[in-house]
Amino acid sequence: MQVPLETTFRNLDRSEAVEALVREEAAKLERHFEHIVSCRVTIEAPHRHQTKEPKVKGELYHVHVELGVPQQRLVVSQKGKPAYSDVYKAVRDAFKVANRQLEDYARKLRGDVKSHAH
Repeated sequence: MQVPLETTFRNLDRSEAVEALVREEAAKLERHFEHIVSCRVTIEAPHRHQTKEPKVKGELYHVHVELGVPQQRLVVSQKGKPAYSDVYKAVRDAFKVANRQLEDYARKLRGDVKSHAH
């Protein structure tokens, strides 16, 4: 990556274990596609009064991953979907979605996928 990995925590304390997982997942993405320019990850625990989800024991987490790739920005946002009660699962699932988007992007670059003109 040309820009160092950036991890932000909102409404929760910074965690070395979660940061380590984010670094590990970002490294996996980079092994699959070496042209990633930047990766920004935000892990958020919504304020209790803002959530409309049923009460779950513990916090609820949303993960936002933004990948900078040549000529494009790929964004994965778990907002709008039910929040996760396990921050590690939330991070892993967000990176799975990011990996799928990155694979689609790489296929387009190789010309494996025809783009439709609108």
